[in-house]
Amino acid sequence: MDSEKLKQQMEFSLEIDKVKSIFRQTHLADKSRKENDGEHSWHASVMAVILAEYFPKADLLKTIKMMLFHDIVEIYAGDTYCYDAKGNEDKEQREKDSANKIYSLLPLSQKEELIDLWQEFEKGESEEAKFCAVLDRIQPLMLNYAADGLSWKEHNIKKEQVLERNHIALKESEVIGQYIKDIIEDGYKKGYLN
Repeated sequence: MDSEKLKQQMEFSLEIDKVKSIFRQTHLADKSRKENDGEHSWHASVMAVILAEYFPKADLLKTIKMMLFHDIVEIYAGDTYCYDAKGNEDKEQREKDSANKIYSLLPLSQKEELIDLWQEFEKGESEEAKFCAVLDRIQPLMLNYAADGLSWKEHNIKKEQVLERNHIALKESEVIGQYIKDIIEDGYKKGYLN
């Protein structure tokens, strides 16, 4: 048994507990509080299992792994609100630095695998990355809608911004794309969006 390897893996496992303290702008459906990154990643991973039939070319296990690890970098980089233009200016570099720091806690082979997986997610070109991009957008969209647009209202978000943010999800699956359009349109009619 490689005790040093296990020690590194456990150190990483403990460090990622911090992801539960990274709060996002999206409120829970019951409006009681904002969700954290751990909840977002778990919820979107469960949705991957439920929605896998709409992405038959994507490897489900790889998709789930990508979804579970995609926001780990926010432990050190922080969450950047998707509609925050200024905050997104240096997001790429902050997250790259964070990825190197957090994944360096792991044995080299795992570090390389997870950094590659995170980079694949960021590029958004593989079937799994496209599926993850849809999940990463539809999960907060669904919660925002269920919470009567609470975070959209807090940030004065416009319908056009939400459509632009979800353009990837709109084109990857006709059925899911229509669901997204319906939510956005109904949210606009209900005054959740400007």
